[in-house]
Amino acid sequence: MTDVTVAVPDAPAVTDAGSPPKPALQIVPVRGLPIVGVALVALVVAIASNKLWAIDFFHVVGGGLWTAIDLFVGFVVGPILGRLSIPARMEFSARFMPKMVLLMPTLVISTLTAGFQLARHTGFLLSSHPYHAWVVASMIVVGVMAVIAIGILEPANLAVLFELKKPNPDGELIGRLMKRFIYTAGVTGAMQIATLVIMTRLASS
Repeated sequence: MTDVTVAVPDAPAVTDAGSPPKPALQIVPVRGLPIVGVALVALVVAIASNKLWAIDFFHVVGGGLWTAIDLFVGFVVGPILGRLSIPARMEFSARFMPKMVLLMPTLVISTLTAGFQLARHTGFLLSSHPYHAWVVASMIVVGVMAVIAIGILEPANLAVLFELKKPNPDGELIGRLMKRFIYTAGVTGAMQIATLVIMTRLASS
């Protein structure tokens, strides 16, 4: 009787304690840099061309995406993330947070720069304009949101990524930093409602 040998494929490598290997992590996703560069160059071209439609496009698209992401992260992702285990939070953070490093600053720059140029074009910056006070209120709100986004959200984001880069990341610290990121996004999302009220009021004038 002939013996039959069956080849068994090697099992995938695992880390200690039988957990799967950590996903490769890039703090700044290099593949996204050309997209950001194209968006910012297009913004500069739109302003240099002095075309109202192009400037309005960047302001509306940038502001809409900024608002939607803040509301989604703060009120949808936040509650879901809070119910996940620490390893699951770490896995999610490793895949989600690098994208936010590029996305949020690009949206903030596009929205604020195009918004200022739009107000200049339409005369809302003039103190004699009947809706000048509405524009000032809008600038104050978005200014506060920009400070929060760049001064709180981004540092929390980067802190999570640097912690994940360590050989033995602290899951509890990552959880606390993610909570800060999520709650802050929720606050800015709520503030975005105020900007929507102001913008629709100006658009209907």
